[in-house]
Amino acid sequence: MAAPLDGKVALVTGAGKNIGRAIALGLAADGAAVIVNGRADAAALDAVVAEISAAGGQAMAVRADVSKPDEVEAMVAAGVARYGGLDIVVSNAGLRRQTALLDISLEEWREILSVALDGAFILARATVPQLIARGGGRIVALSGVSTHIGTPNRCHVSASKAGLEGLMRALAVELAPHRITCNSVSPGSIDTQRGVSAGARPGTLTDQGIPIGRKGTVDEIAGMVRHLAGPMGGYVTGQTLHVNGGVFLT
Repeated sequence: MAAPLDGKVALVTGAGKNIGRAIALGLAADGAAVIVNGRADAAALDAVVAEISAAGGQAMAVRADVSKPDEVEAMVAAGVARYGGLDIVVSNAGLRRQTALLDISLEEWREILSVALDGAFILARATVPQLIARGGGRIVALSGVSTHIGTPNRCHVSASKAGLEGLMRALAVELAPHRITCNSVSPGSIDTQRGVSAGARPGTLTDQGIPIGRKGTVDEIAGMVRHLAGPMGGYVTGQTLHVNGGVFLT
């Protein structure tokens, strides 16, 4: 049997580690050729490409800063030149920071929003023409539970993710005539390698504060993205899908 994404091309930002890496590997396992993006860690990107290639899949690594339109345009052009088009876009790049409101400079505020929110907008502007040319496609953005439950010292991160979800809802309606679905996946507390700037995990997101009693896995988030990107996800659009073990209930 053919894999569900045979012949499809996916672009995953922030794909060098953690959730982004799992998404890239999952889409490749489903048959998609994957453009693996990250901003700085070339070795991590190459390692993901090597994993996909070793499993018999297709992938290429492209370093680009999603907050810079020229770099995003060049990344999309490189992917299209290599694989002939684009069908799936996963906007996963983001910055996690813990800073109290009164200590957040305007520069830090703009830095956080420039990646998760501006980056998703820039990515959509660059990729939607390619999706339209293919007769439709999928856009999935990675949000987070913090924007729904409120988390101290992360107002800039929460604001960026709230804006991201709003962007996906608006695009879902605007792009529906082109057969493009747009959704957000909102992870809860996930067992990942946290960068130093992310700070300690909030107390509400420890195992004791999660009804299911454990953190989620990166593969559980990737599984939701794979569903939305696959043939059975075509009637879901404009939604925020929560994968959080019961921390936030819609």
